Amino acid sequence: MKKILLLIIFSFTMSFSQTYRDPNANIEDRIHDLLSKMTLEEKIGQMQQKNLDEMNENVLAEVKAGKVGSFLNAGNIQNIISLQKAALNSRLGIPLIIGRDVIHGYKTVLPIPLAQAATWNPELVRKGAEIAAIEAKEEGINWTFSPMLDISRDPRWGRIAESLGEDPYLSSVLGVAMIEGFQGKSLNSKNSIAACGKHYVGYGATEGGRDYNTTLIPESELRNIYLKPFQAVSENGIATFMSAFNDLNGVPTSANSFTLKTILRDEWKFDGFVVSDWGAISELIPHGFAKDGKEAAYKAINAGVNMEMVSQHYAYNLRNLINEGKVDINWIDKMVGDILRIKFKLGLFENPLPQIPEESTILSDFHKQIAKESAIESMVLLQNTDNFLPLKSDIKSVAIIGSLADSQIDQMGCWNVEGKAKDVITPLSAIKSEFGDNIQINYCKGYENPRSSSKDYFEKAKQIVEKSDAAIVFVGEDYLLTGESHSRAFINLPGIQEDLVLELAKTNKPIVLVILSGRPLTFGSLTNAVKSILFSWHPGTMSGPAISDILFGKVSPSGKLPVTFPRSEGQIPLYYNHKNTGRPPADNQLGRKIGTPENPDGFASYYLDVDFTPAYYFGFGLSYTKFVYSDLQLSRNVITNDDKIDVSVKVTNSGNFEAKETVQLYIRDLVGSLTRPVKELKGFKKINLKPGESQIVRFEISVHDLKFYDINMNYVAEPGEFHLFVGSSSNKYDLLQAKFELK
Repeated sequence: MKKILLLIIFSFTMSFSQTYRDPNANIEDRIHDLLSKMTLEEKIGQMQQKNLDEMNENVLAEVKAGKVGSFLNAGNIQNIISLQKAALNSRLGIPLIIGRDVIHGYKTVLPIPLAQAATWNPELVRKGAEIAAIEAKEEGINWTFSPMLDISRDPRWGRIAESLGEDPYLSSVLGVAMIEGFQGKSLNSKNSIAACGKHYVGYGATEGGRDYNTTLIPESELRNIYLKPFQAVSENGIATFMSAFNDLNGVPTSANSFTLKTILRDEWKFDGFVVSDWGAISELIPHGFAKDGKEAAYKAINAGVNMEMVSQHYAYNLRNLINEGKVDINWIDKMVGDILRIKFKLGLFENPLPQIPEESTILSDFHKQIAKESAIESMVLLQNTDNFLPLKSDIKSVAIIGSLADSQIDQMGCWNVEGKAKDVITPLSAIKSEFGDNIQINYCKGYENPRSSSKDYFEKAKQIVEKSDAAIVFVGEDYLLTGESHSRAFINLPGIQEDLVLELAKTNKPIVLVILSGRPLTFGSLTNAVKSILFSWHPGTMSGPAISDILFGKVSPSGKLPVTFPRSEGQIPLYYNHKNTGRPPADNQLGRKIGTPENPDGFASYYLDVDFTPAYYFGFGLSYTKFVYSDLQLSRNVITNDDKIDVSVKVTNSGNFEAKETVQLYIRDLVGSLTRPVKELKGFKKINLKPGESQIVRFEISVHDLKFYDINMNYVAEPGEFHLFVGSSSNKYDLLQAKFELK
C-alpha cells in the first residue's frame, strides 16, 4: 500500500513538474521533462513543418492541438503572433519555430551568395548575415534556411547563385562567417535567428548541372571536398541542417543514414536537428527508394530527418510504424528532443512572441551601407584594356545601354523573398543622380528584356553611342534565369545581347561591359569588342551606387572569382583544384586551331577545339592599381607533426590608386596514397594598400592543413614533398612558389 501511495505521489508530482518552463534549469533536463509530458501525437506534431497557404481557424486549431512544430512562409508579423499565441494555448504551450528563406539579406537585399563569396571578406559576409537576421527577427522570423554550402563546380546549375563557390576552404570560412552573423554569440540574443546549413549533402554535384538530379561521389571525394563546409559550420555551432533532394550514390540524402547518422551525429556529434527540403520525403517515392508514403516516412525518420517540410508522411504514418515496431519510440524521443533543444536555445519558451520595435531597422542607412560595401567588394573586374576604367574626366557624355541598367527587380537576383523592387537603386538612376549635372547621360534600353529576340532598339542604341564619348552596356541574366530549377544547357548571354554589343562596337567608341548574372557566363567573342568588363553578379538593393562608384573611380574593384569561368560549356566541369592526369596538357598546346598540321599533336588530356585553360581562373580579379608580390619566405623547409611553418610575402601597391587585394595561399601535395589536387586553397587575407605602400602578409601552415582522407578514410597527413604558392589568383603565372617537406 505504501509503494502504491508513493507511485501516486510521484506521478502527481511529475504531472505538475514545471522544469521545462524554468529558464534557469539545464536544457537537457528541460527536454527530458517536456518529453515525459508529451503524447505521441504531440511529439509527431513537433516533427511537422507546414507552409502557411492561408491563415484561418483550421490552421489555428491544428496549432492549438499540438499538431505543428514549425511554419515556413508564415506571412506578416500579425500572422506570426496569432500562430504563436495559438501554440501557447496548446496543452503544453510549446512555441513554434518560424522559418523563412533569408538567403541574401531580408528587405535590405544583399548581393547573391555567390557574389558575396567574391568579396573574399568574411567580416563583411558576417555583417551581411547579421543585418539580415536583425530585419527578419523584427518581423517574427527566428529561423533561416541559409547558408547554402553546396560545393558548386557546374555553372549550368541554377543554384550555383546561392552557393559560396567551388572551393571547400573558402566556402567553409564564409559559411562560418554567415552563421556567426545569423546566430550571434548566443541563439537567444535579441537579434539572433537559427541558421540552417543546406543542402546536406552533394547537391552541387548533380549530373549535368540539372536540378534535383543524381550525384555519384566517392567517399574520399565526399569527405575531402563536399562535406568540408558542413563540418566547419557543425563545429562552429550551427543550429540546423537541411537534407537535400538528390540521391547520393544511390541513396537519397533525405533518407541517407550514412550522412545523417554516421557522419553528422556519430562523428561530428551534431545535436541540433535536420529538416527535409520541401517535400523531399515525398520524393523518395519517385526516386524509387520507397514504394509509398509509409515507407518514405520509415526510411527518412530512421535515417535521421527530424522534421518533415510540407509533406505529411510523418503525421500520417509514424504512429502505425511505432506500433508495428519499425520505429523505436526512444528514437522518436531523440528526434523530438533535438527540435526542442533548438527551441530552448532560441529562448522561445521565455520570449515566444515577436517584439515590434518602436523604430524599425529595416532598410536603415546603416543596413544599406553594408549592402553597398558588399556589392562593391563583390564586383570583379575581368578586363581593363589600356586602363580605360575608371572613366576619365575628359569623358563629357556617356551612353548607357541595356534594360538591365534600369530594371530594379533584376538587380536583386534569385531567392529574393522579401525585397521590394521599389527600394532598389538602379545603375542608371545612381549615375544620373551622381554625375548627371556634369556629364551628358544618354540612355537606350537596347533590348526589351535580357531574353528578347527583337532588334528594334539596335539602331537607336547605335545612334546614342555614336554621339557619346563612351558607352556603358549592361548585359546578362534577368533574376528569373538563376536559382532553383533554373539550369541552363548554354550559359552564353541570352537573347540578342551579344549581337547588340557587336553592333555597337562598329561605332568604334570605347565600350564598358557590365554583366549582371547569377552564374559564370561565356562571352569570349566580346572581349575584343570592348575595353573593359565588370562582372557585377546580381548586386542587390544598392546595386546602382556600387556600380557607379566603381565605374567612376570612387573606389577600385577588389572582387575575386569564387568559381572558375569556362571558355565554353564543353569544358564543364572545370575547377581549379582538379586532379592531374598521367598526360597533362602543355603550354605549347594552347591556341592551336583544329584542322591545322599542329592540331591534333601528341596525346594529352585536352580538347582539340578549345584551349584547356579557363576563360578566367578561380581567385582572379583585376584592380585599378598594380600589386607586386615579392620575397616569399618560409620559416622552415622541413617540418614534423608538431611543427608549424610561418609564411610571409611582401605585397606592394605600385600603382596610383588606393585599393584592396586578396592574397591567396595554395598548397600541393606532390605524392599521396590517393592522388591529390594540383592546388588547394589553404589561406587568404584581404588587405588595403595606398599607392606606394607595402605590407608583409603572414600565414601559418600546420600539419592540420596538410591532412586529407586517405583510401581507408583515415584523416592523415602523409610525409613527403609539398609545393606552396602565394599570389593573386590560382593561375600559376600569378603565383610565387616555394617548397617544404613533411617528415
